[in-house]
Amino acid sequence: MRQLVPVGLKSLGMLAIAALLMTPSVASAQQSVSLFIGGFVPAPISSRDINDVLLQDESFLDFSLHGLSGPIVGGEYLVGLGDRFDAGLGVGFYQKSTLASDAFSEFQGTGNPILSTLKLRIVPVTATVRWLPLGHHDGIVPYLGGGVGIFSYRYTESGDFVASDGVSIVNGNFTGSGSATGPVILGGVRVPVGTFDVGGEIRYQHAVGNLPSDQGFATASPGATPKLDLSGMTYLFTINVKF
Repeated sequence: MRQLVPVGLKSLGMLAIAALLMTPSVASAQQSVSLFIGGFVPAPISSRDINDVLLQDESFLDFSLHGLSGPIVGGEYLVGLGDRFDAGLGVGFYQKSTLASDAFSEFQGTGNPILSTLKLRIVPVTATVRWLPLGHHDGIVPYLGGGVGIFSYRYTESGDFVASDGVSIVNGNFTGSGSATGPVILGGVRVPVGTFDVGGEIRYQHAVGNLPSDQGFATASPGATPKLDLSGMTYLFTINVKF
């Protein structure tokens, strides 16, 4: 699936990668591996793309978008660029599902709800640059930063659904996958604890991917390309191992 990458984002990503490749040759460069665990919270319905499948599903399915908030794990390789900057390359993994029911229909004769499962998986690969206003030292290190992410995704709707005739019920598994590119903004703090640094970080990501038109995903208007808004906030606990 092709994605158009804004020139500014591409340049920032190339800069971060180039910095990582060149900096290790400097003997004094601070290097570390950061392991993280936390939670990803998808962007709220009110801010999602008009053709986002979850936004459109709300018109006929009962489900909680908060149910797709879930754990994320991953790691990042960081290299110091002088005293006040770090460049990083990282990867993470998030997957979560939530139950949905038809908002207007139920199984005739039993009154049981018509249930389905919405499942979202995102694997973010990020190139970032951090600014350390206090520089590298042995104390508390706050930082701000940004970069670009490539977000591989897979979205699935499985279970029972009311057909387009409004009466028939079909059982199916509808899936779309691909990748999308977008900006990442972050901020956090690292605190030395023995031989490690522990800390917290908050990230915002924005990206929108395409879903296949032949799977019947909901859109705002006939003929529009179904979208999957991958935007959201990530809250992380980090452990840094320096070497």
